[in-house]
Amino acid sequence: MKAFLAAVAAMVVITVAAPYTLDRIGHNAADAGSGPDVRLD
Repeated sequence: MKAFLAAVAAMVVITVAAPYTLDRIGHNAADAGSGPDVRLD
């Protein structure tokens, strides 16, 4: 039971921290969907 609760707690921490971390390193939908290599034809 302890392992299950630890896994759930880890998932919550990762779920909350991921958007902020990815935004800080510059990985977001706006950057991925724009640039010289993106064709909008």
